[in-house]
Amino acid sequence: MDPKLMEASQVFDRFKAAFSRKDFDTCRKLLSQLKVSLTAFKSLPPLLEETPNALHELTLARDIYEHAVFLSVKTEDQESFERDFSQLKPYYTDVSNRIPPSSHMNPILGLNLLRLLVQNRIAEFHTELELLPSDAFKNPCIKHAVELEQSFMEGAYNRVLNARQTVPHETYSYFMDLLAKTVRDEIAGCSEKAYDSLSVKDAQKMLMFSSDKELEQYIREERTEWEIKSGTVFFFKAKESVPCKEIPSLQLINQTLSYARELERIV
Repeated sequence: MDPKLMEASQVFDRFKAAFSRKDFDTCRKLLSQLKVSLTAFKSLPPLLEETPNALHELTLARDIYEHAVFLSVKTEDQESFERDFSQLKPYYTDVSNRIPPSSHMNPILGLNLLRLLVQNRIAEFHTELELLPSDAFKNPCIKHAVELEQSFMEGAYNRVLNARQTVPHETYSYFMDLLAKTVRDEIAGCSEKAYDSLSVKDAQKMLMFSSDKELEQYIREERTEWEIKSGTVFFFKAKESVPCKEIPSLQLINQTLSYARELERIV
């Protein structure tokens, strides 16, 4: 075996050992070292040169980037997730016919769909779906993300929150927690525009909290402009904090008439 390939394999073994014992600081250091090592292999994308050890090099690189994605989830680092997934993606597309399939592929593709959903990047979500083969939609990880997006678009927020209990892979919990927060923020934003106040019981039910304490904590941390008094949640401060913009109707009318006169002259 090539000495550089052997060295990278040994470092990756150390990375996996550190990952299994949740020593994520060591994982980050070793991952940086591994990514530098991969630059020496010309068989990897984008060069994709035919080398004697191409199969081993491609497989090792894919495994490294897969673990990098899982590490970013464990450390709750969305920027690293996006970067590592973009580096991993060619191994699922461009060279998929040159290396054995990975058991981590569908869970990771599902994770990426969840990330896009959490970040409300719906157009990119559907673009990624279109790139998947038809049989991928039968996989529980992909199916889970698709059903979540449908529930989210339909406004069936209770289904979105309940889906936290049926995640198809352990790594999904992080993004599901973020999605639950996104859902509650969406409901909270609509509530403060639709109502001047709600009883604590109604607010708790609407935001789907299991207790008053959870509601109070949410208001304390996320909705500081709300106020609880005598068992009622008031949204007055939230309404006051959003300045009303006046529409310069007279100016718009004058501009429209001016455009009409100019068009009449041209015609």
